[in-house]
Amino acid sequence: MTRIDIKVDKILGSRRLSNYWWATIILIGGIGFFGVGISSYLTLTLLPILQHNNLVFLPQGAIMTFYGMTGILISVFLWYTIIFDVGSGYNEFNIKTGIITIFRLGFPGKNRVLKLEYYIEEIYSIKIDIKEGLSPKREIYLKTKDKREIPITKIGSPISLNEIEKQANEIAKFLNVNIEGLD
Repeated sequence: MTRIDIKVDKILGSRRLSNYWWATIILIGGIGFFGVGISSYLTLTLLPILQHNNLVFLPQGAIMTFYGMTGILISVFLWYTIIFDVGSGYNEFNIKTGIITIFRLGFPGKNRVLKLEYYIEEIYSIKIDIKEGLSPKREIYLKTKDKREIPITKIGSPISLNEIEKQANEIAKFLNVNIEGLD
């Protein structure tokens, strides 16, 4: 039986359906609020579907314009993260070279690329951290012999308990280390 020497886990970044959805909805809402606010200032209808008849510019129109600009700016930021695919990357576990590579993309600039490398013999265990509640957290960490914990799971909606246990098991078996956090 042949053993696979390299395991690569792709990490999905900002190009998720939910981000496309929210960037679009916030942009439409922001344009709507901004259009109503400007229409109330100019006292004319810029878009027939946006009515401003009973709206006085101060204070309602000014607030609508402010909310509109805020929505447009948030949407532009979301589209910016989507275009540059912030957070995407991979985890590579290479038995042949004895190196674990964690690669992620960030915002453009001198620190756009995050590439961390660890020797497999530095890894003490795979740790699973599960916190339930209002904001549940389910993460897998590489725990080094000097007690550092390096997160290797993707950010986004929490994955099921079965899936996180399965992923942690696969990595632990591949690296031939123990799993912590399964109680």
